[in-house]
Amino acid sequence: MFKNKILLITGGTGSFGNAVLRNFLDTDIKEIRIFSRDELKQDDMRKKYNNEKLKFYIGDVRDTNSLDDAIKNVDFIFHAAALKQVPSCEFYPMQAVQTNVIGTENLLNTAIKYKVKKVIVLSTDKAVYPINAMGISKAMMEKVAIAKSRNLGKETTICCTRYGNVMASRGSVIPLFINQIREGKEITITDPNMTRFMMSLDDAVDLVMFAFKNGVNGDIFVQKAPAATIELLAYTLKNLLNRSEHIIRVIGTRHGEKLYETLLTREEMVTAVDMNNYYRIPSDSRDLNYNQYFEDGVIITEAKDYHSHNTKRLNESEMKDMLIGLKEIKNDLEDFGVSL
Repeated sequence: MFKNKILLITGGTGSFGNAVLRNFLDTDIKEIRIFSRDELKQDDMRKKYNNEKLKFYIGDVRDTNSLDDAIKNVDFIFHAAALKQVPSCEFYPMQAVQTNVIGTENLLNTAIKYKVKKVIVLSTDKAVYPINAMGISKAMMEKVAIAKSRNLGKETTICCTRYGNVMASRGSVIPLFINQIREGKEITITDPNMTRFMMSLDDAVDLVMFAFKNGVNGDIFVQKAPAATIELLAYTLKNLLNRSEHIIRVIGTRHGEKLYETLLTREEMVTAVDMNNYYRIPSDSRDLNYNQYFEDGVIITEAKDYHSHNTKRLNESEMKDMLIGLKEIKNDLEDFGVSL
């Protein structure tokens, strides 16, 4: 599917972009374009990979001119650019709107203009029943993507993916815990009973690829994932690193944090298609003339949300196996003398 094709990754200098490169650079893809506003990270990637297939575009999804330059002749787009930090977005909500909502609309308009074949928009579980500015902006991002997809023919396909917690990604809690242990500081957790879905970066790429292969306009795809409490994650990590005596301190929830995250609402579960390891949420294809659709309406009965409190719960052994399997912390484990 990617032979001799051009792929653009927005926000491509982040953890997801690097994971995609690990999977794609040695294939017969023609070109991978990295679009971001961070020139230093782009230069670091350029030196790290040193690959002629890799092209770099400095720009911002808020700026349509920079998107024009990057998207010309592109076949596919993975849209990962976003403001993702929950507390930061709480203090600067309009910045989240500018990037996550308006920036996404800019990207999709430009993709449609240049007849990009398929766009995968990356969303988050925080977009479901959102209580924080980041989640609200991501929920609106999904709505923008689905609305744009309604009037498209076969030239461009737009669909979404929703993620849980991507383990060891940049800015996530696992690198924080490791650094706290390394520096002899207390491990700080917000609420011991808080649960989060656990996914690896490879899982994240697999989800995007599943959406790429199976998605039609307006679809949202979710990967079924196990969950763990933050307390279990902290205890397992310190035991894995041979620091069982390291102190864990509970500091309380931060701005906009939830006790558990939801990947599908009960309303979505009514129409969701079970695809083994994934759920597909098809878009509602009805228009505003509801009187034409009396017989096609969906009745919400005893459906239940799919969230991190009712999915499979990891035990310590399973959590340890997931941590050991992460490429991103391999060097950290070696630094602590952990032999695999």
